This record gives sequence, C-alpha cells and structure tokens, in this order.
Amino acid sequence: MFDWFRSKEETVTQFPDNASAFAHACSLGYALLINAKIPALVIEEGRRGVDGEHWYRLQLASGKGGLDIWGPTLSQAPAYPQVGDLVAFRIIRIATELPDDASLIGYIDCRLQPVLNDRKGWLIATSFRPDNLKPELHLG
Repeated sequence: MFDWFRSKEETVTQFPDNASAFAHACSLGYALLINAKIPALVIEEGRRGVDGEHWYRLQLASGKGGLDIWGPTLSQAPAYPQVGDLVAFRIIRIATELPDDASLIGYIDCRLQPVLNDRKGWLIATSFRPDNLKPELHLG
C-alpha cells in the first residue's frame, strides 16, 4: 500500500557514441513544443551572424529519423559545439507562417553526454548559455 513512498530505481543507459545516442533519441518521440529541449546532432558549422552568434546545421530527434534545421548559439556563449556533438536545441517559438524547415525558432542550449537517465533525461556536458541570461520565472 505504501510502495509509492519508496524511491524508484533509476536506470542509466550509457551509449558508445553520439550517433547511437541520437538514434535512440529519435525512437523516444520528442514533441516539438515551446521551451522543449530536443536532442540534436550537429551536422555542419555554418556562418557567424552579425550579432556574434554561431550557426550550425542540426538534425533534431524525431520519429522520422531526424529533422534538418539551422540553429544558432547565443552571441555571448561561453563555448561552442563541434560537428558530431549531441546537443539540446531549445525551442522558443514555432512560426507557423514560415516553411516547415524554418518554423522552429530557438537556440543551441547545451552539449549532452551520450548518457540517458530514465527519470532525469540526458546528462549535460557543457552549457552554451551566457552567464548574463536570467532564468525564466513561471508563476501559476
């Protein structure tokens, strides 16, 4: 009767590399929602923007094997991803008036380790968020 008081066991899955971790992330069915952090694989490095942001071509985890988009880091990011890294893309806005490949507006939030905790999610290796970015406050 009081089994729900006990802490549940956590299962940690370690993947041999980022590609196999990404393949597993594609099978998990991430929903593309505002403020969601979607696992993505960095495919290529793009240009540097006029405000100092770095652009990368990403493959977002989805049930179809991946969705190709371009995504930036923020301009004052303390570090930058490399090609082949597993990263988290944070969705800020879904612009339905734009084509599907440009409708997700967001930024690369962090580099992920190829380690999945079934209760806590992917482990973060490096944050790409600037120190001056204030955390969001949600009331209610």
